[in-house]
This record gives sequence, C-alpha cells and structure tokens, in this order.
Amino acid sequence: MPPSSPPRYAAPSIGDLIARRDLSAVFQPIVDFDDGAILGYEGLIRGPAGSSLESPFALFAQANAEGCVIALEHAAARTCVEAFAKLACEGKLFLNFSAGALRQLAETSDDTLALLRHAGIAPERIVIELTEQSAIPDVGNFMPVLAALRTAGAQFALDDYGTANASMNLWVRLQPDVVKIDRFFIHDIASDPLKFEAVRAMQHFANASGAKLVAEGIENEADLIVVRDMGIGCGQGYFFGRPNAQPARVVADDARKAIRAGHIAVFPETTRSGTASPSGGVASAKMMVHAPALPRHATNNDVLELFNRLPDLHAVAVVENDEPVALINRRSFMDRYALPYHRELFGKRPCLLFANASPMVIEKSMSVEQMAKLLASDDQRYLADGFVITDGGKYAGLGTGEKLVRAVTEVRIEAARYANPLTFLPGNIPISSHISRLLDNHAGFYACYVDLNHFKPFNDQYGYWQGDEVLKFAAAVLADVCDPTRDFLGHVGGDDFLILFQSEDWQERVLRAIHVFNEGAQRYYAPEDRVAGGIHGEDRRGNPTFYGFVTMAIGCVHVEPDGGPTLYSSEEIASVAALAKRRAKQDASGFVLIEAHESATLLRGHTEAQRGGAAE
Repeated sequence: MPPSSPPRYAAPSIGDLIARRDLSAVFQPIVDFDDGAILGYEGLIRGPAGSSLESPFALFAQANAEGCVIALEHAAARTCVEAFAKLACEGKLFLNFSAGALRQLAETSDDTLALLRHAGIAPERIVIELTEQSAIPDVGNFMPVLAALRTAGAQFALDDYGTANASMNLWVRLQPDVVKIDRFFIHDIASDPLKFEAVRAMQHFANASGAKLVAEGIENEADLIVVRDMGIGCGQGYFFGRPNAQPARVVADDARKAIRAGHIAVFPETTRSGTASPSGGVASAKMMVHAPALPRHATNNDVLELFNRLPDLHAVAVVENDEPVALINRRSFMDRYALPYHRELFGKRPCLLFANASPMVIEKSMSVEQMAKLLASDDQRYLADGFVITDGGKYAGLGTGEKLVRAVTEVRIEAARYANPLTFLPGNIPISSHISRLLDNHAGFYACYVDLNHFKPFNDQYGYWQGDEVLKFAAAVLADVCDPTRDFLGHVGGDDFLILFQSEDWQERVLRAIHVFNEGAQRYYAPEDRVAGGIHGEDRRGNPTFYGFVTMAIGCVHVEPDGGPTLYSSEEIASVAALAKRRAKQDASGFVLIEAHESATLLRGHTEAQRGGAAE
C-alpha cells in the first residue's frame, strides 16, 4: 500500500487562539523630537509564530470571516496591556480600536480600569487610537463613548490621518488629543512638494485645534529632518525601531544624532521643478469688469440705453442661455449711431446687426501662459473691442486689452519672485525665507553668490535663445553639485544664482561646479569661435573688445552657527556675498571665500555706507 500522506490540521479559530491566550504583543517606539526621548509605544498584536496567522493582517482577515473582529480587538488590547506591564517600560501605551470596539470598551469601562489597575498601569498612560477600519455611522452618538474614555483618564488619538475614514470631519467633531499622520504622507516628504504641502496644512490645523501630531512611517534621516523642522513634535517608523517584543528603551545613536542634526532642512516646495505658471484665476480676477449683458433679442435702442446709463462701459456682451454669442464695442456703436437717421432706421432692429459675432472669449480658469499667447496672436481685435470672460462657459464679465496686458505682466512679475520662469528655481522670496530660517535656527552655512563672466557679450552675439540655454545649463550644473536635503539653490535673476550650502564638503562642490560649467559652456559656441577662444564684440563705450568664453565665478561668505539674526539679516548676507562674487570675477580661479571675521567688518562698512548715503 502506498504510504499515507500526513494528516492536515485545520488552522485554529480566532476564538481558540483567544481562549488559549496564543496571541503575543510587540511594541514600536514613538519618539519626541524635542529631547530625543521615547514618548511611548504603540502596542501591536501577533498570532502564533511561524503560523499562517502570525501577521496582524491575516489575524483580522480571519476574524472578519468568523465574525469576531471586536472580540479579537479586545483580546489584543488585554495582551498588549499585560505584556507592557511586564516590560515595565516608561511612557504611554497606544492601543488600536475600531469604532465598534470602542463602544464596547466604554460600556465595560469598569472592567477595563480593573485590568489596567491589576496590571499596574495608570489610565492616564493609555492613548486609544481610532483606526481607519470602519466608518462611524453616527458621530453624534459616538461622542459619549469618547467622553467616558476621557473621564476614565485615557487620551484619544485619530490614527492614519489622511486616508480611508480618518477625515477632517472627524478631526473637527471628535477633537482628538493626538493625530497620527498616515505614513503615505511622510514617506519621501523630503522630495515631494505635494506631500509637504498636505502635511503643512495638517500642521496648521493641529496648531489651531491643540492636537499633538505624530508622523508615522519615518524611515530615513531626510524625511525626519523635514518633519522636525516643520515643527511636528513626534515621530514613529522603522528609522527609530521596528515592532519588537523587547523594544528599545532609548533612541538608537544614529536616530538621536539625526534628531539633533545641526543643519536645517531644505523644504521641497523651494526646489520644485516643472511649470512655474501661476493660476489663471489670479489674472482673470485682476482684469475682469463686472458688467451687465443683453439678451439675444435685445434691440439697438436697448444697447444705446445701456451705454447712456453706464458711460464707463467699453462694450456689452450679448448672451443666450447665459452663454456669450456676440460683443458690441461702445465706440464703434456710438459712432454709427451719430450718423443721420441711424436711430430711426435701425433703433428697433436686433442688436446683433452691428455686433461682433465671433468675439474673443477667455475662460476664467485659463492659465496665464495661455493668456500670454493671446498677446502674440494675429487676431488683435480684442485691443479695441475687449473680450468676454466666462466661468464654465457661462458669461461672467468683460475684459480689455489693456487690462489683459497688465494682468499677465503683474502675475508673471509676482510669480518670478517665487520661482524663476526659465530655470524654475526658487526666486527672491524663497531665498530670503530660507536665509531667515537658517539665521533663526543659528545654523552655520556658506552663502555662495554665482555669476557668469562674459555672459552679456555672448547673449548679444548669439541671441537670447542661446543665452537661455547657457543659463539652464548653469542651473543644471549647480543643482547637480547640491545635496537637495542640505543645500538651497535659488535663481536671483539673469545670470545670478545663490547657493546656501550646509554640506561639509561645500568647497569641493563649488570647485566642481566651476570646472564642469567652464568646460561644458564651450559647446554653445560656433566652431570658429571655439578655435579662436572667444568672440569679438564691443565694450560699454563701443570700443572693439575680445571676450573669452563664458565662465563661472562664485564668491562665498561664511556665516558661523552663532551669527544669528542679531548679527545678520538676509539683505546683509546677500550684500556681502555679492561683494565676494565681484572679487571672484577678478580672480583667475573664479572662486573667493570671505571668512566670518572679514564679513563682519564688511557688514559694518556696508551699514555705515548706507547711513552716510541716507544722511546725504
């Protein structure tokens, strides 16, 4: 007879695991950034080691199939409480509960308190986390549940905020003591501007509501330092420790060192790449004229009455079902009406008779770049007639050619202060903001002003298009030598850039940038100019002059860690860095460093010169 196969044993039911007390607890530390100490631990449940039910996902999936999820949650909480008490760990214990399990917990608060007292854990050390597993059908009826838990002494936390059922609606209505930001928003936050903005919005709301934020999913130093510098107080993740039955009692040296790192994070919003086109809504709001429209069946006499009643109205739109179908220009209409017998002949005729049946229409949401293209289009009738502005295809108002030019110009100028439209690097406002952050935190850094030698003659001879390519190449070279988590790169304007270095090997990075740019820039010259070593041109006085290749000059100023805002301002640092740049342009190496003691002297001279100029 063939040998019989070994008997198959069915996996135990969740009820059996609970009855046999075959569950175990692991704990993951939650760290306070202020002092680098462990604030508490999140208690997590595990099934029998080596079994198919070891993972919490498998456990709860099986419990859901058996209809005993709440029983498993309560058993998990008891297991975590008892194990935590035996470990005699300091700090708080965070326990996970669904809304349904919390209801039962509140109803049996005496039993829960008895368990805590028996284990030797004060209720004040417990933080109840509301998980995202299930929605709360009636938040109003859930409020007494929280009140009972808080009366018992426990705190309340909203877990995995930003996903599933953890919404701002719950935050507002439940007013949690702690909000744990879901790991999705924290992972790679150092390089993701949208995640950064989302978390910053959560932080603003936390400040208003008084909730403490915990950033979940911290796995590396870069994300930690961004979160720390945003002002979020606590964190949790593999960088501090994985869930363990014997968790660490103190933060590991590498994590503690990262928390105390002296450099200041470069927030990802300031290094955002892509189209720096501002919202068209800003421009359309600047140029919109709120004006009444006339229906399609209106007569020329109706148009005349409207223009006489509103003498400043440059045009009137004709609409049908709130959608524009024509535009009547005031000047051309009134000139026509001045002709003999015109009113008698045409006054009662439809207004469409003398209207522009194909007016320029701008949708309110149109981007500024799309609006700018209109300025260069062949159809320039809008300069005289104006145009119609719509919102979702419906008539919203009117605009004039003059206002279009002004609105596009103003929005572009404002946008350039935040991001350079050519290189998309941060502009003057983010540059000043980052300098202020460095100074406010007493961080040491090197402010390096970058300029290109002989760029204007090159631009004059080869044209702006080729000049722009050189500027983009310079931006790419500078970005390549910067550590995006430590070094801030901004574009002041034209061929001027500013780097705020916190990398220890900053000087090596500076010299590498100069070398790479100086070699690479030669490819933008014509072959005969490369052979000649440069181009012939004229100086400012019109004298023939030979200009060598475009090269990079970088002047640096050392700002010491204790040189805080009482000693320097953003403007003063930029002024001394500009002076260092001028020296660098005259140096054969293209590099000059002004040390801290010399910069202080230069600053005093700069201030005195300003005072003298003001006195004159």
